[in-house]
Amino acid sequence: MSPSLSRAGEPTTDEAIAEGLDEAMVRCVVHRFYDQVRADPLIGPVFHARIADDHWPEHLEKITAFWSSALLGTRSYSGKPMPKHQAIEELEDAHFRRWLAIFRHTVTELCPERTAALFIARSERVAEAFRMNIAMHRGDILTFRPPLTREDYP
Repeated sequence: MSPSLSRAGEPTTDEAIAEGLDEAMVRCVVHRFYDQVRADPLIGPVFHARIADDHWPEHLEKITAFWSSALLGTRSYSGKPMPKHQAIEELEDAHFRRWLAIFRHTVTELCPERTAALFIARSERVAEAFRMNIAMHRGDILTFRPPLTREDYP
């Protein structure tokens, strides 16, 4: 998807850029979000088990590149996150709901309204894609799998 295109009702990247979306804002969101994630009792342990403290700066750079690519079209991300997430046996819907709740909370605090809405829409698509791919990888039947419900945070 071109960075300036969006789905019906979703803010465009151009609108978010007009509000101030840039790589510095993406970096701020990623760092604040993962500070909260690491402290969270449900999803924090999942990250702590896989990312050593001294590897967090590198991980944050990779995630910043991911979101910069997804929102700004920078093409700075070149990773393959799905296999690593498929290998996390304990991932359940509750983890995705919490991840999304913390993400919504973070971007709503830090970003102007249309920019936050863009971040939220993209994060929900990313979470749903990961959730479905992980379920298929596990051999789950997806025919009647309902979408994630929203969780409030905190």
